Amino acid sequence: MIQHLASLPILLPMLAAVILLLPPCGKSLPIRRIASSIMAIITFAVSVLLLLHVHNTGINVYAIGNWSAPFGIVLVADMLSTLLVALTSLLGLGVILYSCAGDDAKGNFFHPLVHFLVLGVNGAFLTGDLFNVFVFFEVLLIASYSLLMHAGDKQNTRAALQYVILNLVGSSVFLIGLGILYGVLGTLNIADMALKVSQLSGDDVYLAKAGGLLLLIVFGLKGALLPLHLWLPNTYASAKPVVAALFAIMTKVGVYAMLRVYTVIFGEQAGQLEHMAQPWLWGLAIATIIVGAIGVMAAQDLRKLTANLVVVSVGTLVALIALQNVTATAALLYYLVHSTLVCAALFLLADLIATQRGKVGDRLVAGRAVTQPYLLGGCFIIAVLTVVGMPPLSGFVGKVWILKTTLNAQQAWLFWPVYLFASFVLLVALSRAGTTMFWERKDKKNENTDGENAHPLQVIIIVSLLACSPLMVIFGGPITDYMLGAAAQLHDISGGINAVIRGGA
Repeated sequence: MIQHLASLPILLPMLAAVILLLPPCGKSLPIRRIASSIMAIITFAVSVLLLLHVHNTGINVYAIGNWSAPFGIVLVADMLSTLLVALTSLLGLGVILYSCAGDDAKGNFFHPLVHFLVLGVNGAFLTGDLFNVFVFFEVLLIASYSLLMHAGDKQNTRAALQYVILNLVGSSVFLIGLGILYGVLGTLNIADMALKVSQLSGDDVYLAKAGGLLLLIVFGLKGALLPLHLWLPNTYASAKPVVAALFAIMTKVGVYAMLRVYTVIFGEQAGQLEHMAQPWLWGLAIATIIVGAIGVMAAQDLRKLTANLVVVSVGTLVALIALQNVTATAALLYYLVHSTLVCAALFLLADLIATQRGKVGDRLVAGRAVTQPYLLGGCFIIAVLTVVGMPPLSGFVGKVWILKTTLNAQQAWLFWPVYLFASFVLLVALSRAGTTMFWERKDKKNENTDGENAHPLQVIIIVSLLACSPLMVIFGGPITDYMLGAAAQLHDISGGINAVIRGGA
């Protein structure tokens, strides 16, 4: 069982999706909910077990069909990939339980599609070669296309069309980049590529650089990095909030791919191609933070505001990738977990606020009072404090860690003012949003506050996601130690190559 553990976060969601399509799950919503929830719980439990196993024993390499790297397909479970797999499984479980309050009744295939998306994301995190990164990208994208249309209307269709077209173009560029790199290196196994890239000479260096930069375009599109971010605000804002909450992890797949490729393959051991993406990443990251902050200020509804928060978080993460050191990567991982959970909570919170405000929904205009102002208002305040980085929540720890890490960087003179001013902009925008939605009324005398209360399951999921923020502070010691260990393992390129190619731990 233990030797197959690395494959289970991929196999279990695939099995769950197939089971949910077959009778009796396919025809009975109550049975489908129970089966989906049980499989999501099992997937999360296995993901946590894998994380603990890798933490205790080292890198776990699983050769599919017993064909070792670089000739066969391998899954590589290290501290970084298992952390993100556990995060994905947690988010998938939360979304599935939240949807059982009624959102899943608006489409027969919601539960199978969620499991297929989790399958794609987990596979992209665990695979040890770039071609299978492409394969799992396509799996998660196909599932996301359908989820975007869940209970959709014309607005969803328009956003979905833009999303599909851009990602089809991105997939084409991805294949071209992979073809160039395979032609030059003769392999797409990440560890083997890292071994061979330093041996290139002559024209092969320029070809490999062209292929690597094409991948940067693709990962920038998947991660919503400027100027390829324009699809994200409309796409996430038009999707059902329960779907948008799950999509909060999807941009992190692009960020993860950048981190893995430009640290391991084109990192400090890449010879003439050493850190080739670093100059691009710095400029694009800072510009993404600026544009995302402008989008937050300009947002007319809470969902689009939260979508632009995702853009800001992507810019921050990519800036840390550009630093290319262990402490920056550790800060990146802490911030990635924090930002993913709080953005998912905000999307779900926007759903409850929109439902209880009637026709105005989550638009930032005066309207009807919410039915549960203290509950939703309290959750909103905690989410805002977490996002802007106020103590004693995880956003504060993450912000201090990021600022400390970037203090001695050459670009600190530019990053610090931009990052701090963006944080101030987020505070202003979120304060304005909260004031408008919870305090301003159109007609206080005749307002009707007899709306339906939130389902207890919905409240539990939102509170649980928000509770992760103080828990990340309370258990800050072991969590930061884990992040530092995961970062050190990623930057230990020789050790990673030995583990994958030679099958060691």
